[in-house]
Amino acid sequence: MVEQINTEKFDELLKGDKPVVCDFFASWCGPCKMLAPVMDDVSKEFEDKAVFVKVDIDENMELASRYGIMSIPLVAVFVKGEKKADKLGYMAKAEATEFFKNNL
Repeated sequence: MVEQINTEKFDELLKGDKPVVCDFFASWCGPCKMLAPVMDDVSKEFEDKAVFVKVDIDENMELASRYGIMSIPLVAVFVKGEKKADKLGYMAKAEATEFFKNNL
């Protein structure tokens, strides 16, 4: 299960050695709700390569603003504290798996 975190915890994770995959979402967002089980499933395949988390943009507006997140769901890969790649919108399992293979 992908852990939901806040801005403070997110900033701590970025300082770590592992890449961070963040699912930026909101509780009212339909496609976000559809993506959540896909992220939970795919995160198990890549848990040795990255830390998987999710951030509610309504509860962490400063973080969403920092990365210019205007649409959700947005899955972003951070390596060494910098955003390396992102993908906007719902992804099926195969598409998510391919995205992580190419970016982790």
